[in-house]
Amino acid sequence: MKGEGEIIRVAGPLVVARGIPEAKMYDVVRVGEKNLIGEIIELRGDTASIQVYEETAGIGPGEPVVSTGEPLSVELGPGLLKSIFDGIQRPLDVMQDKVGDFITRGLSFPSLDREKKWAFTPTVKKGEEVSEGDVIGEVQETKHLKHFILVPPGVSGRVEEVREGEFTVEETVVLLKGENGEERKLSLMQRWPVRSARPYTRRLAPYSLLVTGQRVVDAFFPLAKGGTACVPGPFGSGKTVIQHQLAKWSDTDIIIYIGCGERGNEMAAVLLEFPELEDPYTNEPLINRTVLIANTSNMPVSAREASVYTGITIAEYFRDMGYHVSVMADSTSRWAEALREISGRLEEMPGEEGYPAYLPQRVAGFYERAGRVVCLGREEKEGSVSIIGAVSPPGGDLSDPVVQATLKVVKVFWSLEDWLAYRRHFPAINWLSSYSLYVDNLEEFLRQELSSDWLEMRKESLKILEEESNLQEIVRLVGIESLSPKERLILETARSLREDFLHQNAFDPVDTYSTLKKQVYMLKIILAFHHRAQAYIENGGNLEEVLSSPLKEEISRMRYIKNEDEESMKNLLEKASKVFEVVNA
Repeated sequence: MKGEGEIIRVAGPLVVARGIPEAKMYDVVRVGEKNLIGEIIELRGDTASIQVYEETAGIGPGEPVVSTGEPLSVELGPGLLKSIFDGIQRPLDVMQDKVGDFITRGLSFPSLDREKKWAFTPTVKKGEEVSEGDVIGEVQETKHLKHFILVPPGVSGRVEEVREGEFTVEETVVLLKGENGEERKLSLMQRWPVRSARPYTRRLAPYSLLVTGQRVVDAFFPLAKGGTACVPGPFGSGKTVIQHQLAKWSDTDIIIYIGCGERGNEMAAVLLEFPELEDPYTNEPLINRTVLIANTSNMPVSAREASVYTGITIAEYFRDMGYHVSVMADSTSRWAEALREISGRLEEMPGEEGYPAYLPQRVAGFYERAGRVVCLGREEKEGSVSIIGAVSPPGGDLSDPVVQATLKVVKVFWSLEDWLAYRRHFPAINWLSSYSLYVDNLEEFLRQELSSDWLEMRKESLKILEEESNLQEIVRLVGIESLSPKERLILETARSLREDFLHQNAFDPVDTYSTLKKQVYMLKIILAFHHRAQAYIENGGNLEEVLSSPLKEEISRMRYIKNEDEESMKNLLEKASKVFEVVNA
């Protein structure tokens, strides 16, 4: 502890204190007799404004404020996976065991278990020179994931001593001696300030697809590993459901799920589902590769602001090991609301709709921490952090400052629409207004891993859906009878694309996830039927025969064909490629 000050004013989560010795921006302090956790966010002369991460009721002027002299930091080491933390990385399961279902103010528990011992296998030898980012050993944290113990950034030296066996996160496993003879003890755990991005060697362009198993995402508006995406939408449009789907099925090594200001029942659903769900990549419970940050809407507003930084710092730590990490932030609007409340209490000049003028800079700073990078260390390893942020604009208004600030920095826009949700079309992503700027980066990957004509199929499908939108306007004005048979076929194919391909049931055990191979087959089948029907009509065929084809029923059921049943998909594609063949002959 670095000294003591005195509270002079309390305004909700904002406390103003004076006389804190050696106060610095973003230092963590203990506020009042109850030892509430806070963070200095403004300094004016001898006074410091502190945002408190706990309820301030009962705190008054004259009570002490004690500075720790350190910034808000997270503990990084074995034990992160399968854990649920609050916005400032306090372990909620441990707190429940100690004090019950309702959190008592002023509690402070270590984020990582200090008693559990981990089997440490060193990868360095005595006398070896190591530097920041080098792997000094391994811990098998889960059955399928090794936790690499890294030399912290800014540390280097010669290995003087190496220990092997079972250790707690605080015990020394490697002893280093620096150039100046100073000794540095390395344990399984390290700390890092959440507001500082962890360093890396260099940034790389994204080139591989983040597979989500959601057809509208993977096929039409793909996200690259190391990329950023925005999911705005009004209430009831399915933002949380799609975030859950992406968290469940993304082909990344680690999932960081940040519930920032969301309803408690939604986080409860995650807590109940993830231990039960089977991870399709490891056949283990999905929770085994997940870290949950829960800061629900009934928790103190200031901790929302910290929760996103806590989550992204943990993500960067796993990235530094060479893993691919997905961060789901639900929702950044609640985070921005916390910024607005604190800014108002600081009496700062408000920007658009009352948000602080620095909102765009804060939003950009968060998303800029995504990326595919070459990690620190002698052995070159690549890691990535992908960020998918949900935004909840009032009334679904996309001109909202949070949405606009987000769209300026992200490269994928999945536009959720309530009218699609009301029609029971999920995911309710509007195929006409959404976009992905990663398609060009992913072209080579998509052609090699999916199909050589994948981009052409994607382009044709989106064109058909756009033509449908134009034709629907004509139908509304003068009726469907005014359309030519060819135009009516466009409507029918667009309906098939919407209902048989884009629509996906998150609660069906088969349809909830589609492999890339199955997605290719599904799109090829729909387009093959369209091409055959088009040729049939051009040769004088009857449109009604096309609309009543029994093959259409099989196509509508193809999404319930199991992912591994490639034979059934092949047979259906063959049928679609030969339908109406006799008539054309």
